[in-house]
Amino acid sequence: MKAHVLKGLCILMAIGVLFAMGCAGKKPVAPQAPAWVNKGSGAFDVDKGKVFYGVGVASGIKNRALLISTADNRARAEIAKILETYVAVLAKDYMASTTAGEMTASSEEQHVEQALKTFTKTTLHGARIIDHWRDPADGSLFSLCEMDLFAFKNALKEHKELDAKVRDYVRENAEKMHKQLEEMEQKR
Repeated sequence: MKAHVLKGLCILMAIGVLFAMGCAGKKPVAPQAPAWVNKGSGAFDVDKGKVFYGVGVASGIKNRALLISTADNRARAEIAKILETYVAVLAKDYMASTTAGEMTASSEEQHVEQALKTFTKTTLHGARIIDHWRDPADGSLFSLCEMDLFAFKNALKEHKELDAKVRDYVRENAEKMHKQLEEMEQKR
């Protein structure tokens, strides 16, 4: 076969493999786990109303109390990331093309760097750990944190220390934020 035909077949096969992988869907973390382990963190409509769920996982910690505390804190952090995350990104991109002598011969080079930093700081009013699951395969502990949107909004009303502008902004936008997150989750 000619080189360009073989190259074309290889590209088509690669596209087919990528397409099949994309259609295969998200592989569950643990097939025998509760649904919330594989579903992950996000905003959901449930029977009792609208809630935010955060799923945290910890492994490799022999001290049981520390293992539970770590998984619980990571679940709370997942909800905090949903509500408020500061992201700073620094990207550097360099490209060069050099031609010396004959115009048909050139030297190409590029260098790309990206640094990403995220920071979350928020108070979670009404967030509580509602479930745990331990993976029998590797001992990882999963924690499920729940924050009811209605309880969160009520806690904001009662919390005196929170700046009035922040409290009003969050109260007004909590419902909209939940809906946007829910729509994004459904697209996955």
